[in-house]
Amino acid sequence: MLLDNKTVVGYQEIKLDSLDQSINPSDCCYGIACVPPFISNPSQSAIIVDDFKHLLVLTGRHLFHHIICLPHGLRKLPQELLPSLEHFKKLILWFGNDQIAWNSARTFAKKLIENRCYFIRPTDDQPSPYLANKLGLNIEQIIKTADQMVHPSIIQFSTIRKEVLAELQNHDKTLGIKWTKFPVLNKIIGGHRRGELTIITGPTGSGKTTFMSEYSLDLAEQGLPTLWGSFEIRNQRLAKIMLQQFAKEPVHLNLDLFDNLANKFEKLPIYFLTFHGPQPLNMVMDAVVNAVYVHDIGHVVIDNVQFMMGISTKYDMGSERFWQQDSIIAEFRRFATYSNCHVTLVMHPRKEKDVEQLSINSIFGTAKATQEADNVLIIQHKVMESLQIKKYLQISKNRYNGNLGLMPLEFNKHRLSFSQEKD
Repeated sequence: MLLDNKTVVGYQEIKLDSLDQSINPSDCCYGIACVPPFISNPSQSAIIVDDFKHLLVLTGRHLFHHIICLPHGLRKLPQELLPSLEHFKKLILWFGNDQIAWNSARTFAKKLIENRCYFIRPTDDQPSPYLANKLGLNIEQIIKTADQMVHPSIIQFSTIRKEVLAELQNHDKTLGIKWTKFPVLNKIIGGHRRGELTIITGPTGSGKTTFMSEYSLDLAEQGLPTLWGSFEIRNQRLAKIMLQQFAKEPVHLNLDLFDNLANKFEKLPIYFLTFHGPQPLNMVMDAVVNAVYVHDIGHVVIDNVQFMMGISTKYDMGSERFWQQDSIIAEFRRFATYSNCHVTLVMHPRKEKDVEQLSINSIFGTAKATQEADNVLIIQHKVMESLQIKKYLQISKNRYNGNLGLMPLEFNKHRLSFSQEKD
């Protein structure tokens, strides 16, 4: 792996029998693997792939492009790599055909300057280079189909025809990343999709933070870079909750396992804002935007909006506070859409009477929040005659496919978990 095409900063190892790969250093390699074109290429174009075996396949084709392999795959594109790619006039992004690859192409293009970026759409007849070679497909012809990332403001159907086909052929993948711990949520919502805004609410003490911790941890374990803004509880406490959910057992009773667990947990793409308590919106947004650019964040969690605003009680809300909250909602809505990043906002309900079930109208503030949201999740609890408390997650809004429903929540205090995953 070279930095600026001259300094060795790491190396990639691939096992011939299993094709397993590893990179050293594992998390801070800021170099690229680059194979020059078969003949001189004055246009300075390059094909960027996310896997070393794709680089090997394309290298054997004697193409008229540089072949570049990213050191960390689709997990992240460190800004330290950007100078090594500045001199290329055309960049063709050829990744896989799953949801993460689909979104990474768009996210990376924003860093690489969109007007010089092209990408090969993930249709059935345009798989990854390794699979295309294995199936005997015409790789040179696939490269010629690369489309520019940036389109005019007004387009015709022919411009997006291939993208529509790709979504139809990959229908299940376009539903989003599936939760491994909440299969019922997959059936109702479909999956976790970038560019959406989710609002979750529930009574005080219902477990909003604990649930969101596990909800986001599930996605991070699947490789989704996640940024937590915990304004109500400190990061140390949040990380402690996450670590116990990750370990699936009380860590304080097994301290001899801490180092091993912590080493594994550190490898997850989870980042934390250092803010605590009330903060100005512009300061928070500056940090969030920077995190998306530097760490390729795909999921931002804000817990919670009222603490970030500095509202001491749920009734301390005049017209100015309503306006302030609406501004926050609108800003995160714009950010989610523009950055292709999913934002989850934890919010208090307007009223919490034990005899009443919360509804979509119970969310604190004006109707702005629920109007802007793609998904609205409500943690409900009901006291039975036996005084036993039953909890469930109510999906009250789902803009993507319209499905609504309930997901039972059974809390495992030993694991701090609501997971439906079977041992």
